[in-house]
This record gives sequence, C-alpha cells and structure tokens, in this order.
Amino acid sequence: MNTTPIRPVRRRLGLAAAGSLVILGLTAGPAAAHTEVTASDPRALAENVTLSFTAEAESDTAGVSELRVVLPKGIAPDAVTLKDAPKEWKLTATPDGYAVGGAALAKGTDAEYSITVRQLPDEKSLAFKTLETYGDGKVDRWIEVPAGGEKVDNPAPVLELKAAADGAKPIAPSASPAPGTASSGPPSTAAPAASAAAHTEAAGEKGTGGPTGAIVGVVAAVALLAAGTVWWLRRSRGEA
Repeated sequence: MNTTPIRPVRRRLGLAAAGSLVILGLTAGPAAAHTEVTASDPRALAENVTLSFTAEAESDTAGVSELRVVLPKGIAPDAVTLKDAPKEWKLTATPDGYAVGGAALAKGTDAEYSITVRQLPDEKSLAFKTLETYGDGKVDRWIEVPAGGEKVDNPAPVLELKAAADGAKPIAPSASPAPGTASSGPPSTAAPAASAAAHTEAAGEKGTGGPTGAIVGVVAAVALLAAGTVWWLRRSRGEA
C-alpha cells in the first residue's frame, strides 16, 4: 500500500506548474530574428561606404525572394549601387529607395547583400525600413524605429554613425535616374519596383508582421497553463 502523503505530492506538482509558467512568461518576448546593417566606414559624410545587410529567414514554407528598402533622409536612390548579392539577384531603384531580389533562396537561408553608398548623410543614426518578401508571398515588415531605448517587435535595421572626419563636406548630388531603373549591373528584366512605403499596408494583409504571430501563440499558452495551475491548486485544497 502506498503511504506517500497526497498533499505534498500535489503541492510539488503545483509548484512545478507555476515554475513552468514563470519560464514561459520570461521567454514570451519578441523573437530575435530581424534585419541588420553594418558599414565599412560608419562616420557621417563618409564617402563610398559599403553597407552590408543580413535579413534572417523566418518562414517555414518558403525562401526569401526580395527585400525592399526605404532609404533614410540624405541618401538618394541614385546614390546606391549593388556590390554583392545572392546569385542572379538585381537591384532596382524605387522612388524612395530600392528593391533587391531575384529567385527565392533556399528555405531557411538568410538573405545577405551589400551596397555602396556615394556618401552618408550628416546624421547620428540611419534607419533602413525593410520589407522582406518570401517566395510564397508572405511579407515580414521590419519598419519600426525604436526611440528612447524602447524595444519594438519589428525593428528596422539602424546604423549608428560617428562624427564626421575633420574637413568632410557634403558632395553635390548627381542627376537622379527615372524611378524603376537598375542602378548597377545588367538591366533587370523584372517589372519596375514600386515604393516600399506604398507596399507597407499591402504587406500587412499578406504577412504576419515578423514575430507577432509567435508572440500571440506563446501568450495563449501562458494563459492556458495559468488557468490549469489555478484549477489544480483549488482542487488540491478541496480534497485535502
């Protein structure tokens, strides 16, 4: 005959459930996946700077096929040329930035590419709002710019700039090409890319908005576990 007291066992089970609840709550923050940017010379007014971007692949069903970027104030679309990108990907100018893309990458492969900017503006930081499109039409929007150290769910890649070098001055801008023309490499056979900003609303209808869907699922699981824990503890008290 089992002589193990029932109340201590139930109490231990209740504490274990509560501990699981705490762990879930601590891990229910925004997902780590996002886009990042680095610079070969992160100084204001620096010339011929290489900006390297990495967009993490989040879709479980398709690979990344295109990245649309809204350029920050002070960088014109014609001041950008493609330096490196996945095979057969091309860069196309848009009215407020550019789109780089081509055949969809293998599922789970991060999209990495780099551009050359004629000159960085005289700013403290630059945000590159990005729409990440997958081969199945899903769109992740990395367009939120954090302010005052706050955390956001869908952060845009931000480049922090150092002070300009002594004697650095803005260079004269060149004549802007017609929107939709390729700014480097062979002419693109793709249709002219539309404004990334104009596609933000449409992206919300197609995509999940980054990690938001995952966060909702985790919150629901936490609520369910909390309800189960409360029910178990009440039942234990009633039967004790």
